[in-house]
Amino acid sequence: MSKIEIKNVYKIFGNSPAEVLPMVKSGANKEEVLEKTGHTVGLDNVSLSIEEGETFVCMGLSGSGKSTLIRHLNRLIDPTDGDIIVDGSNIMELDEQQLIDFRKHELSMVFQRFGLFPHKTVIENIGYGLEIQGKELEERKKLAMIQIESVGLQGFENQYPSQLSGGMQQRVGLARALATNPQILLMDEAFSALDPLIRSDMQNQLIELQAKLKKTIVFITHDLDESLRLGDHIGILNGGRLVQAGTPEEIIMSPADDYVEAFVKDVNRAKVLRAKTVMIKANEFNSNDIKLADVYKVDEGSYIEQFLPKVLADRCTVMVVDKMGDTKGYITEKELAISLSKDGYNLK
Repeated sequence: MSKIEIKNVYKIFGNSPAEVLPMVKSGANKEEVLEKTGHTVGLDNVSLSIEEGETFVCMGLSGSGKSTLIRHLNRLIDPTDGDIIVDGSNIMELDEQQLIDFRKHELSMVFQRFGLFPHKTVIENIGYGLEIQGKELEERKKLAMIQIESVGLQGFENQYPSQLSGGMQQRVGLARALATNPQILLMDEAFSALDPLIRSDMQNQLIELQAKLKKTIVFITHDLDESLRLGDHIGILNGGRLVQAGTPEEIIMSPADDYVEAFVKDVNRAKVLRAKTVMIKANEFNSNDIKLADVYKVDEGSYIEQFLPKVLADRCTVMVVDKMGDTKGYITEKELAISLSKDGYNLK
C-alpha cells in the first residue's frame, strides 16, 4: 500500500468554488476559468501515489499548483473535491482533534523562509514540536540535541536565529521537523532561499539523513537539477494539472509533452541516467563479441558520468552488475551515444 494517495483532487479558489467545479471537470483550463468566473484553479484532477520511504519531488513553474498540493497533505488547505489517503485512512474524514493529533505526530513541515521563532534559541526552536506533543523539558532537550548533532550544529544550541547564517537557520528548521520523529516530511521550497553553495550542502545533508532515516518526503521545488538530485520519483505540474509523474530517468528519456520537454532539454543526461537504464540486458546481448580484458564492471546504480571517462579513454565495454556481483547487462559505445546524443556526445 502507498503511504500517501492523492485521489482526483480539485482545488478552486474563489467565492463559489462548488459552482465552478463542473466547468473545471468538463475540461476548462485555468485561464478559461479565471476569465469567465474570476476563480483560480489551484489543482485540476490531481492523482498521485507516494510510496513509503521515498522522496517524491513535485515541481513546476510559479503558479503551477505545487505549493497548493503540499498544503493539502496536512489540511492547511482542504480540496474542493477529492480525497487524501494517508496509511489507508482518508484524512478528510478526521475531526478537529484527530487532525491536531495527526499534525502533531504523523508529519512535519519545513518552510522556505525557515519559520523560526526569533525569541527562542536553537535548542528551543528544535524542541518546539516536542513541547506541543507534551514532552517534559529534559526529554525535549535530549531529543533536540540528537537532532542538533545530526545536522551539524553542535555548539550553536544556545544561539538565536539572528546569530545564524541562512544555511544554519534552515538546518534548524530541518532538525525541528525531524525532532518529533514524523513518518512524513513536507518540504516546501525548503532550500530555494539559500545561496547555491549552501543549497548544495543542504541537499547533501538531506540525502545523507534520508539514507539513514527512510522518511516519506514530499519535496516541492521549481529547480529541475534539485528534483533530479533528490527525487526517487518526480511529479510535474502545469496550470494545476499533473502532466507527468515518474522516475528521473523516465522524465528525462520520455517527456510527456512540450512543457516537460522544455524543462529537461538542457539537462546533462550523464548526470541523471544510470547504468541500469541504458544497458542491454545480459540475455539479449551477445557477449561472445567482447574480450573479458576489455570489460569494465560498474554497479547497476552508477551514473553514466562516473564511467564515461573510462569508456572514452579505453573504448571498453561496460559490464553492469548488481550488489551480489551478478551480471545484469552490458553497455557499449552505441548505447551511450544514443542515450547522450541530445547532450552533443559523439562517441564514434
